[in-house]
Amino acid sequence: MSLTVSGPSSLQPLATLDAVTVEFRVSAHDWRASSLTLRALDAVTLDIHAGETLALVGESGSGKTTAGRTLIRLYRPTGGRVVFDGEDVTTATGAALRRHRRRIQMVFQDPYASLNPRMKVEHIISEPLRAYHVGSHGERRARVRELLDLVGLPDDAAGRFPHAFSGGQRQRIGVARALALGPELLVADEPVSALDVSIQAQIVNLLKDLQDELGLTLLFIAHDLAVVRNIAHRVAVMYLGRIVELAPRDPLFENPLHPYTKSLLSAVPVPNPELERSRERIVLSGEVPSPINPPSGCRFHTRCPVAIAECTTVEPQLREAQGRLVACHLIHGVTNGGNAR
Repeated sequence: MSLTVSGPSSLQPLATLDAVTVEFRVSAHDWRASSLTLRALDAVTLDIHAGETLALVGESGSGKTTAGRTLIRLYRPTGGRVVFDGEDVTTATGAALRRHRRRIQMVFQDPYASLNPRMKVEHIISEPLRAYHVGSHGERRARVRELLDLVGLPDDAAGRFPHAFSGGQRQRIGVARALALGPELLVADEPVSALDVSIQAQIVNLLKDLQDELGLTLLFIAHDLAVVRNIAHRVAVMYLGRIVELAPRDPLFENPLHPYTKSLLSAVPVPNPELERSRERIVLSGEVPSPINPPSGCRFHTRCPVAIAECTTVEPQLREAQGRLVACHLIHGVTNGGNAR
């Protein structure tokens, strides 16, 4: 399911998750029991258009990272399809999978753990080039210098080890490595969550500049909605393996429809003391249920402050309402001018 937005878009999506389900087998606590099934994604459908930034947001455990890793095919879906530039790569292996991964790269969350401490920066950034046998040794060195300049680091950074850099500089190195092969789409998995607030803004601005300069498409995974508002064209809100709302950025922030989206936005601080004191704060009770045994009906009903009886038995479908897609019985009941169904 896709939605026309005011940002960059194309008629044919660059990447699509089509009813994708991803399950993992986990060990049961009781040795006498068989293993359990954890469903990290449940029939998720998502289009990403060329040139746009689509943000995936939600609490920890909602399935955001699993969606990104499935798109890049680090995970193989249990069901559904992964399509990139019109090609079905769901079951791709060997050369076909290598071609796919060259066109879509990942920036990881932790700038400390994602860089090999025993490798110099030049070797870290050039590793994708070596893996794909791109260029001679001299050409790869020149490409590393070009990438360092692109992400705002000096040439002499190439000869240093990761421990010599700050967190923000390390994330710039991670971005440079992701760009080495000239990908069309970057999956940025919470790329600023481990950084100081002032450094977060620098990395977000860097990604925006790179998108403009290189024509990149971004899947931006985050839980900080203030950061998301600064970079995204569209926002998909996930809860317990499903998308509950998908909308252009401004309408979602100005008028969220799903109760879960409202609660997330109410937790974002407002830099105005008077407004902050007067606005309503929605505090959810309880914890996110286990994806091993999700609730029946709407998965959010156990924490939803406005749930009705039908929410406990009937799972709402992601349907269009007020210029967006939303999965909520109350919203579609109001939209249809009748009772929630």
